Amino acid sequence: MRILVVEDEPAMAESLSWGLEQDGYVVDVAATGEEGLWLAGETAPDVIILDVMLPGLNGYQVCERLRRQQVWTPILMLTAMDDDLDQTEGLDIGADDYLTKPFSYPVLLARLRALTRRGMRERPAVLTAAGLTLDPGSRTAARGDAELDLTGREVAVLEYLLRNQGRVVSKTELLDHCWDAAYDGGPAVVEVLVHRLRRKIDPASGPATILTVRGEGYLVRDETP
Repeated sequence: MRILVVEDEPAMAESLSWGLEQDGYVVDVAATGEEGLWLAGETAPDVIILDVMLPGLNGYQVCERLRRQQVWTPILMLTAMDDDLDQTEGLDIGADDYLTKPFSYPVLLARLRALTRRGMRERPAVLTAAGLTLDPGSRTAARGDAELDLTGREVAVLEYLLRNQGRVVSKTELLDHCWDAAYDGGPAVVEVLVHRLRRKIDPASGPATILTVRGEGYLVRDETP
């Protein structure tokens, strides 16, 4: 498996490259956004590890340009900024996951394995499921022609579930992706939010958009034929 690491800090780039190669990966390294864009086209990596703070084009710009070019390679963004807005921006423009520095190498490997299991899938500009639409760019959702009044956290959870249609998403995974690192509560907060979200997005009579898979998590049915 080939991994492209786009990281301008020499020590970090060398550490990641050495560790990944020891684990059997083929690694290409770019130190700038421009070089990362070029290598993404030349080497056809299976996964891209992309730092946010890069000289020239930053990680957000690189990610956005790749998605505009219809390059759907899974992207794991690295950020030194532990902020919901920074992480949300990366996911909005097409990144698949993020890690906040400093991070543990085993966690990085686990995230990479999860991304490679999902494979390359197109990231549509508007997410849909059973008459429900969500525009990640404007952070707006609607059921048919009726706009839904959702909180920022509800949008984040709904977006993550819609981006993972057809796959069961655990409460722990939702906590990791939709709550910041400072949150130290349990998974009950996810249950409460999903319950509230269902009341807002589903009609009074009709099938539920978000299904509960007992003992595993939540599932939005994949409508792809």
